[in-house]
Amino acid sequence: MAEELHIGLELNKEQKYIQLLPQIQSLTEGEHNQVANLANISAALMQTFGFWWVGFYLVEGDELVLGPFQGPIACTRIQYGKGVCGTAFAQKKTVLVPDVDQFPGHIACSSASRSEIVVPVIKNEQVLMVIDVDSAKLNDFDAIDQLYLEKLAEMIARKA
Repeated sequence: MAEELHIGLELNKEQKYIQLLPQIQSLTEGEHNQVANLANISAALMQTFGFWWVGFYLVEGDELVLGPFQGPIACTRIQYGKGVCGTAFAQKKTVLVPDVDQFPGHIACSSASRSEIVVPVIKNEQVLMVIDVDSAKLNDFDAIDQLYLEKLAEMIARKA
């Protein structure tokens, strides 16, 4: 198991994801405990990109329940179809929000969050959890984040 990440500070966002994902794979491949792996994945994303909040909401029946995360305290439960996370859960697809104040029904767990991306982790056509990443900056997420966070979601689904 790696004890530290090796990500070049001079790299652009895509290059950082390209370096990070294999390190996450290596970090989690020998560990079977999902909570431990999700905690380390949250930490790795936070350490690499400095997002406002990074974490997981796990499916429990018809709602999402807070899982491992990095950042300030968060909403504990989110209903199916509600807010950005619940919408990604219901639609089974990534939801990228450049300005959370413009998203109908946005759940403001923190007023400091300005933009958000939520990626569902799907196995056998069932959403198991969502990856939720928030930024304190408007329009902080793009197609690069979506591409690599979806790759990360696939990696997590394979271990689930």
